[in-house]
Amino acid sequence: MAARDRVVHLMRQLERAACRCPAHSNTFHQGAGAAACTVRKTDYAFEMASSNIRYGEGVSREIGMDVRNLGARNVCVMTDSNLSRLPPVKAVLESLSHNGVRFRVYDSVRVEPTDTSFKEAISFAKSDSFDVYVAVGGGSVIDTCKAANLYACHPDADFLDFVNAPIGKGRPVTGALKPLIAVPTTAGTGSETTGVAIFDYEPLKAKTGIASRALRPTLGIVDPLHTLSMPERVAANSGFDVLCHALESYTALPYHQRSPCPPDPLLRPAYQGSNPISDVWSRHALRVVAQFMKRAVRDPEDLEARSSMHLASVFAGIGFGNAGVHLCHGMSYPIAGNVKTHTAKGYSVEHALVPHGLSVVLTAPAVFNFTAPMCPERHLEAAEILGADIRQVKMKDAGPLLADTLRSFLFDLQVEDGLSAVGYSKDDVPALVRGTVPQERVTKLSPREHSEEDLSEMFLASMKLY
Repeated sequence: MAARDRVVHLMRQLERAACRCPAHSNTFHQGAGAAACTVRKTDYAFEMASSNIRYGEGVSREIGMDVRNLGARNVCVMTDSNLSRLPPVKAVLESLSHNGVRFRVYDSVRVEPTDTSFKEAISFAKSDSFDVYVAVGGGSVIDTCKAANLYACHPDADFLDFVNAPIGKGRPVTGALKPLIAVPTTAGTGSETTGVAIFDYEPLKAKTGIASRALRPTLGIVDPLHTLSMPERVAANSGFDVLCHALESYTALPYHQRSPCPPDPLLRPAYQGSNPISDVWSRHALRVVAQFMKRAVRDPEDLEARSSMHLASVFAGIGFGNAGVHLCHGMSYPIAGNVKTHTAKGYSVEHALVPHGLSVVLTAPAVFNFTAPMCPERHLEAAEILGADIRQVKMKDAGPLLADTLRSFLFDLQVEDGLSAVGYSKDDVPALVRGTVPQERVTKLSPREHSEEDLSEMFLASMKLY
């Protein structure tokens, strides 16, 4: 009886403790999820998902063994034309050959992919019976490989079937995909951890994407030696993506305020809103950025700094891959999609380009000045991590302080002076707003509701930074 009493006492203690937990304290957690959604408009749960990650200098040499262990007979390797001649791709191909793995290489991935370039990669994937995919490159390569894997495994699907609504149909992915191993060569996108593939949808001149946990790579091979090949501006723009991933996911709408409440767990989106687990990853990524990003940009041989930023990209990827991003990314898509003549330093491409990380960070001061009133304590904490003195700062000044801290950070890293420096003027604002409106997958995660007029004001405030 004494033992039984101890068990009953322990269970009651656990029940009381669970009731005090902020994530489970509400009465709607007591019933089944579907039942809860019949009475709730907002969600009540979040789901943690991430790829397996292997990190270490030289781990790319192990990929042949990984593929062999998967029982692969025919591997599709995807990269871009620039990387195809560089050490990261060479290391992967040598490992595959050494382990007797048959493979074909697709090296025509477009930097900042489009629906057209996605479809070309999908055609290549459908041309053979690949049983494993390997992506070697930055976010453009990894995202393209995700899409190729998805549509090769769903050969009867229309391209827009899985594309995010409202541009596409946003259908859930129900069929199994082939294993995908991602080998990131930049320290920015975090695509090796997420189920998201982003591209420019040319008919609307705006970015959109596909978001499903089914797209997540089976394994991310994070080899810090690969980051040593990044030019200075590529390192900077990749780092800005990490910075904004961390800031946006940490300040996103909390998961239990996101609507609608899904009637089926399968319909719960990959981007769910900030939550206690994503907060840990996002904060830590921000601290690493504050400590190492400037060193990583200024000295390409600083292995400690570049390795740390590579890990920060993974950390932030796990954070935003579950919490999501919001206005910086939503507004970045038309900035990248409507580019006119801007040529990006450090990028060997023949088309006009505003690199993703740059298009994201240019609006960051205006965005966080706008969102701060909804969660000022988080904005103040972010400013402090980035080096601001917050001891005498009032909550109402959290937005201006974080905005000024970001401007100083960007100025030190020689970022272009706002949207006007990459070819935009106030006359372009209506088109930029129109391109942002369809990005509901991310913009609805803003902690502060916004109108088209609010978006216009943020774009105008971003024309000049300094």
